[in-house]
Formats: sequence, structure tokens, C-alpha cells
Amino acid sequence: MGMPMGSFLLRPPGVYTPQQDTDLLIAALSREDVGSGTEVLDLGTGSGALAVRAARRGARVTAVDIDRRAVLTTRVNALRYGRRVRVRRGDLFTAVPGRSYDFVVSNPPYVPSPAARPPRRGPARAWDAGPDGRVFVDRICDAAPGALRPGGVLLIVHSALCGIRPSLDRLTAAGIDAEVTDRAVIPLGPVLRDRHQWLRRRGLLSDENREELVVIRAQRS
Repeated sequence: MGMPMGSFLLRPPGVYTPQQDTDLLIAALSREDVGSGTEVLDLGTGSGALAVRAARRGARVTAVDIDRRAVLTTRVNALRYGRRVRVRRGDLFTAVPGRSYDFVVSNPPYVPSPAARPPRRGPARAWDAGPDGRVFVDRICDAAPGALRPGGVLLIVHSALCGIRPSLDRLTAAGIDAEVTDRAVIPLGPVLRDRHQWLRRRGLLSDENREELVVIRAQRS
């Protein structure tokens, strides 16, 4: 059962609001053996939707975000649901050095942007990820094996606009088995609609009205 993204989940301005990508990742997580004693790391937690969902299943959850408002929002949402979530402010895995987990879940920024570098502040920080959209996805794929325990699983959601095969190849090269387990085709949101001409010029967008989201599941042997 998915966690309702209703009014009970605090979603202040400037913090990423759970959307279709969040729902797709929650659906993938719901099929995993997450329960009491399981340790879960949520990277780029935003409002804490994934972290709270895992905590409601009894997992010991650590949530990480670089944005101060997201960190505060996740703490408040965990309290509102009566769940304990360890929240850390930091840049992806650097916030939890030397730690390993049974599950790593992430809905990172993945939207291709005309800017050479991701923004350091403002709402776009939650979605812009460099010209190819892979600044954060690549870092997660490279570092995930070191943060997963034997048998541990990475679940990461992103758009096909930033490339599916590069993620699979990068994870495989890092030594973990990876596959696409979930897909959803959704209408373009306002950010992509504003950029559709730029995306088409770069050959990243073939359909001006839709994009494909995928969840990649990678398991360490």
C-alpha cells in the first residue's frame, strides 16, 4: 500500500514535492523485504516521503539531503507520522562516511539543464543536474557498491532523458547486477515544457508531450 501524499505530509515551498517519480520508487520499495532490523539510506530525501515509508515498515532509516529546509521538513514529517528517522545534512554519501546499508533508495536531481553546473540554491536545486542530467546519478551509481552490504539493494529513479543504458552500464562496471524494474510514461511537467526546444536540439527529447521514468534495481552479490 502506498503512503498517501496528502496534507499530513508537510510540503513547504522550496522543498521537492512528492510526484510520479516518488510514487514509482515507493511502489518498487514496497516489493522489497524491508522490515524490522533493516537499515535503509534515503539519498536526497526532500520531504522525507521515502524515508517515512520505510520507517513505517519498521526499518532503521537514515535520510540525507543537502538542503537545510529538506532536512527540517523530513524531521517534522517523521514526527508527524510518529516514526524515528535519522536525518543528516550533507552531499550524498559524504554525509554517512564508512556506513553500509541493506537498502539505498534515491530520487536524485536528474533533469538536464542548459547550465553547466547544478544550482547551489533555489528550487531548481531539487531537479537540475547539469547538461546531461547525470551529475548526481553517476555519483550514486559509482559509490553505491561501497555503501551496500552483501545482498544489499539500490533503488534509484530517474528520467530516460538522462539515459537508462549509462546507468545500467555504470552499475555493472561497479560490480553489481542492475536492471530496470519499473517504468512510467508521464506528461512533461512545467520545467521540461519550458526546455523542450533545448532538449530537442540536444537530441534528448523525441516526444514534446511525454517523458519516461524508470526505477533501476541493483543488487550487490
